Amino acid sequence: MNKKLKTDAVDHLFQAVLCLQTQEECYNFFEDLCTVNELLSLSQRFEVASMLKQHRTYLEIAEKTGASTATISRVNRSLNYGNDGYDLIFERLDSR
Repeated sequence: MNKKLKTDAVDHLFQAVLCLQTQEECYNFFEDLCTVNELLSLSQRFEVASMLKQHRTYLEIAEKTGASTATISRVNRSLNYGNDGYDLIFERLDSR
């Protein structure tokens, strides 16, 4: 975990996110919290990660998501050298 990220404010935000129970609650909370562009950027990165896990090419990913190669590369670096957060979520989504 990035020590710069670990703050009381971030803890408080994550506690709030963990309180959400439905997709509609997520929409309501994140629409209040984020701008439309911020939320679309987050969802784009998640889609990129999903496609990278499916071994799609950068070209395929860029065409489908509109993500730049820099964004795809950044997400790929997180998948390969990050904290395994994406992997945890993909495992949980697959077991549903």
